[in-house]
Amino acid sequence: MQLWLCPLFAFLLGSIPFGLIIAKLKGINIRDHGSGNIGATNVLRVVGKKYGITCLILDALKGFIPVVVAISVIRFIGIHNPMTLTGLSDWAADFPMLTAQGAQVITGLCAVLGHNYSPWVGFKGGKGIATSAGVLIALMPAAVLILLLIFLMTFLVSRYVSLASIVAAGALPFVTLAGSWFHGKIQNGTWNKPLFAFTVIIAILAIWKHRSNIARLRAGTEHRFTRRAKTNDV
Repeated sequence: MQLWLCPLFAFLLGSIPFGLIIAKLKGINIRDHGSGNIGATNVLRVVGKKYGITCLILDALKGFIPVVVAISVIRFIGIHNPMTLTGLSDWAADFPMLTAQGAQVITGLCAVLGHNYSPWVGFKGGKGIATSAGVLIALMPAAVLILLLIFLMTFLVSRYVSLASIVAAGALPFVTLAGSWFHGKIQNGTWNKPLFAFTVIIAILAIWKHRSNIARLRAGTEHRFTRRAKTNDV
């Protein structure tokens, strides 16, 4: 039961269009403004900073929560994960390592797919960066810090959120491999192969969802965040 309920829960939670809802509460149809995207970046640009940050956190939680639930109820035999929620122990079951790893990763992928292709907005959605980050925080938190540094360095140099997202997404599979090698898991054969496959898939998805941004970057028309004087606008 855990093996199919967790991915279903992840897709349904991931499909909630928080960006659209937040903007609607302010009387704005976010799809008619800015890039037309319902993700946190466009909400920040169109609705305001605090709304964009709220959207970012909520979109990340859409990935984090279902994966933590999956980690808690789909366990490796004989291995304890620090992300496990003890309150869900009554619903937990032990599985072989590869089965558990695969189910946890599929749960994360379903959360990202729910965000990117939400049935509530005509199977459209955001670009999946924040939701993917939430999934990765649950599965490989140390790697997220490295990716965040890559994102920030790229953004500070270029001032393009889209370019920073693309570079971080492209770096993800390599960071995953490097981490497995650093911890000796590739050498002893215990590395998380489903997780690596997941990072390749979401990297490709993220870059694909940014194809319009790539076209604007090449044309020199992509929106660029620039420092501006402080105003009294909220």
